[in-house]
Amino acid sequence: MNYPDLQRLVLQSERQIDAAAWLAAIPSLAPLANTPQDPYYHAEGDVWTHTLMVLEALLQQADYQASSQDERFVLFVSALLHDIAKPDTTVIDPDSGRIGQPGHSRRGAVDARLLLWRAGVPFALREAICRLIAVHQLPFFALSGNRQGQSAEFLIHRLSWELPLWMLCCLAEADMQGRHYVGKAAVLDEIALFRELAQEEGCLHAPRHFADAYTRVQYFRGTRVHPDYALHEPPGSSVTMLAGLPASGKDTWVAEHCPQLPVISFDDAREALGLKHGQNEGAAAHYAIDRAKALLRQQRPFVWNSTHLSLQMRQKTLDLLYAYKAKVRLVYLERPEAELYRRNSRRDSSLRNADIQRMLFKWEVPVPSEAHQVDYLTG
Repeated sequence: MNYPDLQRLVLQSERQIDAAAWLAAIPSLAPLANTPQDPYYHAEGDVWTHTLMVLEALLQQADYQASSQDERFVLFVSALLHDIAKPDTTVIDPDSGRIGQPGHSRRGAVDARLLLWRAGVPFALREAICRLIAVHQLPFFALSGNRQGQSAEFLIHRLSWELPLWMLCCLAEADMQGRHYVGKAAVLDEIALFRELAQEEGCLHAPRHFADAYTRVQYFRGTRVHPDYALHEPPGSSVTMLAGLPASGKDTWVAEHCPQLPVISFDDAREALGLKHGQNEGAAAHYAIDRAKALLRQQRPFVWNSTHLSLQMRQKTLDLLYAYKAKVRLVYLERPEAELYRRNSRRDSSLRNADIQRMLFKWEVPVPSEAHQVDYLTG
């Protein structure tokens, strides 16, 4: 399967969905037919039956029909893969028999990223799909806020910096229309209100406007401030924070673009401590963080060069940087899979290609809401 084949199948499906053709193109869809769902929310049955119903509902939407070819590709593939992780996340309660698939949205985004990366889908389209899958259920209940006490307005503002909200509404509507559920009408009303609120906030089709990048970052980190009124920005380090899989070109980029700046690197820390990859990672982390804190206290600019592969990994670094009032430019680098392995095999490194392959299942690409500036270097 490759990107042109996917494009062709999407165009064919707009005339008539050929389920067998999709199963042949993406074999990882086959387990969906044998994956049960909670009959209260999905009386239609298995995940594949639901997926085909979602696709049919999507094709009937006026917004879908009025979209560009690239937008339709993103919406269709998002709907096709939105429950791709349900087979691996299904849990059946032994006492009640209730069926759940906890975490299937976030896991599905990672699974879809791998599949579409290997198919050669362009970065912007691939990440739009993955971001939609990661939060595809959120409009069902966003108006009541979340467990962290964040309001519906806050969630809409943040999401608008991560994906097109009108697309999220389209996917959520199709997901709810493509099932047999007694509470469907009430949830569709919730999605309509979510769409209306996004329109009122001026971010249904574009990111919510902020007075400046500092105000935006502080707002997304929980500071009580109105997006339209700028906060005073205190002095701090300017930090270039790198992210990307091993062998994606981070060291080369630093050497070319920031040769004069100090570099914080776990690889350098391991080398300084005489450690191999995977050996006493805690000691290497402490060594690197202590160096970073010294630079932050001096308000000096520097580069933080690490994979920062998952949101959790990035959050730890960002929490430290923002605690010291740093201004962060996040630079994400990416190369094709075969090139990564070829480059890694040529490096003087204890990291094996098998180690990189295991890391792929934690791969979450940064989103624009994470830093003052986020650049994607994927050519």
